[in-house]
Amino acid sequence: MTPADLSRTVLHAVHRAVAENALRAPVPARVRVERTRPGGSGDYACAVALQLAGDAGLPALEVARILRERVAAEPGIGRVEITGPGFLSFTLDAPGDSDRAVLDAVREQGSAYGHGGALRDEVLRFHHAREVRAAVTADAVRRLVVSQGARVRISCEEAGEAGEAEWGLLGVTVDAYGTPPVTSPVGPSAPLIPVRPVPAGATARELLERLGPDATRWGLLRPASHDRAPLGDELLVQGEANPLFLVRYAYARTRALTRGAAALGFTPATDAAPYESPARPLLDLLADHPRVLLTAARHRAPDRVARQLEAVAHAFFDFHDSCPPLPSGDEKPSAAHRSRLALAEAAGTVLAGGLSLLGISAPAHL
Repeated sequence: MTPADLSRTVLHAVHRAVAENALRAPVPARVRVERTRPGGSGDYACAVALQLAGDAGLPALEVARILRERVAAEPGIGRVEITGPGFLSFTLDAPGDSDRAVLDAVREQGSAYGHGGALRDEVLRFHHAREVRAAVTADAVRRLVVSQGARVRISCEEAGEAGEAEWGLLGVTVDAYGTPPVTSPVGPSAPLIPVRPVPAGATARELLERLGPDATRWGLLRPASHDRAPLGDELLVQGEANPLFLVRYAYARTRALTRGAAALGFTPATDAAPYESPARPLLDLLADHPRVLLTAARHRAPDRVARQLEAVAHAFFDFHDSCPPLPSGDEKPSAAHRSRLALAEAAGTVLAGGLSLLGISAPAHL
């Protein structure tokens, strides 16, 4: 059971409690579960009972008891405890089960890991200024919300500097120019959602000539839209001080590990044993990836995806240096190496998928 599965299980329990009239409160759109902090109980914890207590008119401890009895019998749940003022703490069936579930999900879904249908009922129309950062941001937001099931149409203002041809080199497409009609192919009732980041201060042509498409997109998308986008030559630095290089180098390194393992005659484990403690930060980030993508889509914030990729890259290198996935010297490939390789490949898959959502390439050699 992955954290996303557990979140859905708890949300289903809330739905059941409300449907059975055991709980009278609005059902939240989503429920967040988190890794238990050091010294806490169980594998994961959730504060949904505290969130619902006010609307339900019940103490949080009572809400937690109502939900616990509906979650405890679900497959994959070993134990549910109530801690503190009303937190639910979950222990999964067996140590390592959640880690294996995450790696299985990444392996099965590939670069679509984290995509879902949470926004499948939403019809969205984005409208942006005729300016390169607005165009690239709208394009990235489109990719994000489509990954969560929404239907989207993008329009661009008539006035302003022409740049459509250069935008195409950045992977940007626009459905219509000018103020769009009240009705559109995505539906008659969708309101216009303006996309208005701080302008780049340069044209698409200028940025492409100086930085190329990948560095341009990263430079425009990595800062929050209300912040100025630094677009200097630091985006081209081939070193760890450049976050874009770090992310793409981490992906390239995962591909090199796969090639190295094939040369040594072994493949990643499909039934990985419990991981060493240095792997925990990376595993937690991979488990949290679906939530990050959904949150970025809901908030129209591609910068959140960029920051997630940076965190995954840092955690990957920390894990890689502490727990090498390839044997060295006369060392023979072991079960530990196969498990580590599975985690490294999962990290690479997440990095490639995230870069794709930002419209940035993931080179296998760097």
